[in-house]
Amino acid sequence: MDMPVPDERKAHAAASDLSAFRPRTWLRNPHAQSVLASSALRRWVFWRRIARIERDAREHLLDCGDGVRLQGFHTRQTTLPQPRALVVLLHGWEGSAKSTYVLNTGARLLDVGCDVFRLNLRDHGDTHHLNRDPFHSCRIDEVVGAVKAVARLFPERPLIVGGYSLGGNFALRVALRASKVGLRLAWAFAVCPPIDPSEAMRAIESSRAYSWYFLRKWRSSLRRKQKLFPQTELFAPAQLDGTLRDVTADLVARHTHFDNVENYFRGYSIAGATLAALDVPATILTAADDPIIPIADFHALHLAPTTELVVASHGGHCGFIRDAGLGSWAEDFLVDRLHAHLCNRD
Repeated sequence: MDMPVPDERKAHAAASDLSAFRPRTWLRNPHAQSVLASSALRRWVFWRRIARIERDAREHLLDCGDGVRLQGFHTRQTTLPQPRALVVLLHGWEGSAKSTYVLNTGARLLDVGCDVFRLNLRDHGDTHHLNRDPFHSCRIDEVVGAVKAVARLFPERPLIVGGYSLGGNFALRVALRASKVGLRLAWAFAVCPPIDPSEAMRAIESSRAYSWYFLRKWRSSLRRKQKLFPQTELFAPAQLDGTLRDVTADLVARHTHFDNVENYFRGYSIAGATLAALDVPATILTAADDPIIPIADFHALHLAPTTELVVASHGGHCGFIRDAGLGSWAEDFLVDRLHAHLCNRD
């Protein structure tokens, strides 16, 4: 049963026919859900639709302002005479525009008549060479700039932005800034976004498996970055051998204006009443058993009247896998909400 969201917290729970997510018993383990979300197995099962979105994609290098360039891939739908919307999809930390969950969601959106633009955040995918300074999660201005560049390149409307995990956090922050920069968004969505990054870090640190997974991928990315820009010491080699928090602290000290890690985390936090000012209709989907993003962070949110929060009992981190077919209920849910928001606009 879906977890209730306390009224006194001023969070708004969405009612949807799809909200009764019931995975098979063997899929109710949150770690199994989290691992399957981006697994090669799901890529193999859905290889036909993934091949289609990649085959028809066109690469774009976006001018995001201040000399920053980001890469993305645009795919046009072929289901309808005109697209119903243009959806900008954002991946999670150390994922990419080619992550399994991004490709599957993008393919599903194509099927219902939406054009899709899959954006790579800085230093994700094969983009380490595009910008000298490394990625960090407070680089919101360049992501806003990227979405504005997409809007200029492709006049299809309505325009929607959404993402998974850290990409969901970015999507909500883009929506918070949209009206101030003249960006007209019809809807924003986020699946399992980190709300309070400090708490998310503690959750990751509490698990050796998740700490090892993220640290292994991040170290590889940082070493690749350093090799491309050998003239500057971007990172202290000794720090790269430390813990996740050690590497974060070195990044913060060298490449941000924050004086410590906790202030850096606050820089991209969307906790408390941060989202109360959101003037774009938005949907947040999460799972009560997410092992990376604490559910208490969602219950403490103060949301705008046009923001809905849906909390499924199961789903892990960005999983929501139904059965042995490995289909994701999250895709069904997002398409359902997309229909509702587009119908409301009409």
